[in-house]
Amino acid sequence: MSNFLHLEGNCLEIKGAVKVVSSSQSQAVVETVDSGVVITGTEIEVKKLNLDEQEVIFSGKFINLKFGIISTKKVPLYKRIFK
Repeated sequence: MSNFLHLEGNCLEIKGAVKVVSSSQSQAVVETVDSGVVITGTEIEVKKLNLDEQEVIFSGKFINLKFGIISTKKVPLYKRIFK
């Protein structure tokens, strides 16, 4: 299945989703077959989640969409403080 992203109004549909890593009202992280998507905004909610068909639909006010490889490693505190 190919990946695609469809944004219409306050609805964002992602096909090719493998896993929803995290979701809050201000940010959602979705792992896709070959990369990932980090979604930021306000009032973000998961409206539909069907990982059998690799589909997830969000609603909300979207500000930023970042595409790339998702790192699950946490950066140590001292590295975050002393950049």
